[in-house]
Amino acid sequence: KHNMQKELKITLIALIGLVHLLSAQDDKDIGTETVNVVRPYSPTISDAFKVKSIPNLNDSMVLQKKKIEYSIFSIPVASTFTPTKGKASVVQKAIPEKLYNSYAAVSLGNFSSALADFYTSRDIDRGNKRVDFGLNHHSSRGDLEDVLLDTDFYNTKLNASYNQKERDLNWRADIGFQHQKYNWYGLPEGIFDEATISTINEGQNYFGLEAGAQLQMEESVFAGGEVLYRRFWDAVDSGENRFLLKPEFQFPVSSELLTLKVVFDYVGGSFKNASINSSTNTTGIDYGQMQIGANPNLVLSGDKYTLNLGASLVYGTDTEQSGSNFYIYPEISASYRLLDDTLIAYGGVEGGLDQNSYYGFVGENPFVSPTLTILPTDRQYDGFLGIKGQLISSLSYNVKAFYRAENRKPLYKLNPQNDFRDDEKGYYYGNSFEVFYDDIKTLGLFAELNVDISRDFTLGANVELFDYNTETDNPAWNLPDVKGSLLMDYQIGEKWFLGANLFYVGERQDLSAQVVENLQPADFPSTVITLDSFFDVNAHVGYHFNEQLSIFAKANNIANNAYQRWANFRVQSLQVLAGVSYKFDF
Repeated sequence: KHNMQKELKITLIALIGLVHLLSAQDDKDIGTETVNVVRPYSPTISDAFKVKSIPNLNDSMVLQKKKIEYSIFSIPVASTFTPTKGKASVVQKAIPEKLYNSYAAVSLGNFSSALADFYTSRDIDRGNKRVDFGLNHHSSRGDLEDVLLDTDFYNTKLNASYNQKERDLNWRADIGFQHQKYNWYGLPEGIFDEATISTINEGQNYFGLEAGAQLQMEESVFAGGEVLYRRFWDAVDSGENRFLLKPEFQFPVSSELLTLKVVFDYVGGSFKNASINSSTNTTGIDYGQMQIGANPNLVLSGDKYTLNLGASLVYGTDTEQSGSNFYIYPEISASYRLLDDTLIAYGGVEGGLDQNSYYGFVGENPFVSPTLTILPTDRQYDGFLGIKGQLISSLSYNVKAFYRAENRKPLYKLNPQNDFRDDEKGYYYGNSFEVFYDDIKTLGLFAELNVDISRDFTLGANVELFDYNTETDNPAWNLPDVKGSLLMDYQIGEKWFLGANLFYVGERQDLSAQVVENLQPADFPSTVITLDSFFDVNAHVGYHFNEQLSIFAKANNIANNAYQRWANFRVQSLQVLAGVSYKFDF
């Protein structure tokens, strides 16, 4: 229709133009002409503009369709047809191992050695509350061959804890007691006669009592913290108090979380006796170190990287010497996945003011004398760079290089022989250790490899290499230049299990000296001694009669190497123990 109208308009315009043209020309007969129509006119209809089937309504009042609710009225139909029911295949599930709340183990061996472990846990209020109790004992009453003083030792620990879970917080309270007995039996050979040796009282007893608590809170600026008090003392009137308070706070920063740890750490105590470097024993040693610190930390992470940005700000004061310092340490570390889990690069630089204590020194070397100087270690920086990853699902590795600078690093060094002292206990015959502080820079390399051949067999090995540079130009006393270990565990079927470990410690150096009146310790007649490197091979094997009862045997120092872990202190040779363990509900 539209095309037809258009054609009519064009035709009309053409006719008008023709008439105008004819009227403008001379009056002339143009004659006639016949026109033959070959094809009749057949008009076409084009597609017209279509109205939308659902037009948009601009009216302010729009009628809403009424919601129709319906339900099917089901009429049960009786049927006698009984279909054959299909039966799904049943997956054989392993019977879950029953968990018992108590465990006990006892073993006996040569050198009149004894090991005892006991642990029990009781859930209250459907697991929201729990009470734990533990006992650990290790002792040996036998003496070493050709050692003139007693070599027995005794170490017993008791601990109990109470846990409680609530809606927005978890908290735990702990209490523990420890009793240790050791002897200063490491006399230099060929120096003292039997009469002198018979007068030496070489026994030392250590006692520790501590109480603490931990708190964790959810969705709160105050995230929790911990508190600890420990009292540590010995049989010669030495005593130490340690109080530690560490609250933690969390603040959201954009999409990340800022953590702020606050620390109050105090250690203080006294020794009844003076340093063995002194020829007289007129005054004891009092010490007190207090630290107040803050550690802000922000973690940024992505798909391939993790960046830890932080710092440690510490104010440390010596309460006895009235000296104080303010320290700032970096706390920065980062990791980046170069090849997913196969190759991860990491590195960082850290530092801190490490609190030392009599309790800590005894834990590392129980043969120290009760005449120590207690100072904190200024770990200025500890930079490290390494790679780690998982080559295959069962093989992982870790390689790291580090460089560390420490001021007042504690080193264990033999106390000099002091013929001028007559203390109650016999630790001044060159048979005990002092703590010697030195400024040390350490360059090191660490490598580790772990293999999980199966769920039942695991193997691990690591090695550490060290190079020391001391401020005093002395050797780094009793620090080895190489350490290594090899660990293996194997579960043979459901009944048998075995394991083994090997430790290697390289050469160390120590100093044997003699006290001379009116001379400084650095001027005492002395001789540097070198302690040989050693291997220590240990293994154990056991058999499970059932899920509760097992027997086992242990062998320590299988190579029967009478090495010296500390100068003049030989260890026990081959040690064999056998015992039984039992799980039960109590």
